[in-house]
Amino acid sequence: MMRITALVRSLIAVALACAIVTFGLLALGASPTIVFTALAEGAFGNWLACTDTLVKATPLLFCGLSIALAFEASLWNIGADGQLIAGAMAAGACGPWLSRWPHPLAVLAILGVGTLSGALWGGIAGWLRARRDVSEVISTIMLNFTAAQLLSWAVHGPLMEPTHAFPKSAPIASSAELQLYFAPSRLNLGMLLGAILAVGCYYFLFYTQTGFELRAMGRNARAAHYFGIKTRRLTIITMGLSGALAGIGGAVHIAAITHRLYETLSPGWGYEAIAVALVARLNPLAIVPAAVLFGALDNGAQAMQRSAGVSPVLVHVIQAFVIILMLTFDSLASRHRVMSGGGTPTTKGAAPTAMDLVDA
Repeated sequence: MMRITALVRSLIAVALACAIVTFGLLALGASPTIVFTALAEGAFGNWLACTDTLVKATPLLFCGLSIALAFEASLWNIGADGQLIAGAMAAGACGPWLSRWPHPLAVLAILGVGTLSGALWGGIAGWLRARRDVSEVISTIMLNFTAAQLLSWAVHGPLMEPTHAFPKSAPIASSAELQLYFAPSRLNLGMLLGAILAVGCYYFLFYTQTGFELRAMGRNARAAHYFGIKTRRLTIITMGLSGALAGIGGAVHIAAITHRLYETLSPGWGYEAIAVALVARLNPLAIVPAAVLFGALDNGAQAMQRSAGVSPVLVHVIQAFVIILMLTFDSLASRHRVMSGGGTPTTKGAAPTAMDLVDA
């Protein structure tokens, strides 16, 4: 019930953010009806727009699941972007060598190496946290920059395409490509895989012993350690699993969309996915519609600029207002619980709120 209430607050925050933006548009002399209609038509106006929205939502879904899993354990993984890049680099590096592999095995191989690479990248931050008490916020942010620089070096160096004319890698083998459906759309099985993983993450968190231990550590690490949970090992495992989810997202993007590595592979999906996870209140099942919502905003932004003459930056303004309003609601809800004698969310075992993330 508490999770449902939190999701309702997220929906109210989205509605209020749109209302605030509406008043802002009116003050600037723009028509909110035209702006939001153009945004909606750009995201869902026709079949190709709908499929493009799903394509843009797919990396947000994988990164959102990655962030939610770590945040449930009170591990503030800001490194989903780097973990996605690490997975994409591994997929782009091995993809050209899979031409003689059967299609199912080639796809499993390219997704597998992406998953393992992301897990390794996330596991580094987990090990630093567990063994050296290094803040995962700092380490994951630095690993984001490291991954981006490694990608730049790779496409200008060892993975550069054979002609050495452009900073990109050689294309992956056709046997390793995820099949596209309903051409000329770019619809593929990546979104379905993400939805399946969302169900798997929900089951893992709420119906397995390890998931219970992970959530217990997130509520109170000292108490979890006192009751026999090996929090250091669990920290490394959690960050590894978190990185694996982002890494497979990078591999899916290579296998289904770009088929090769580019220097500007990610426009910041890992950072935007933090907002996706917060809007979904860290609920893996709710991350699916939250990712579609943010994918729709991203996909409709360009159409909004063409049709209404409004900068696509407005989409980021909406996202920012959503987060600010969620923080406000959570602050008021936490204060009400304390004043009523109910304790804080963490002491009662409820889902972490946005305010918990800020306080941490």
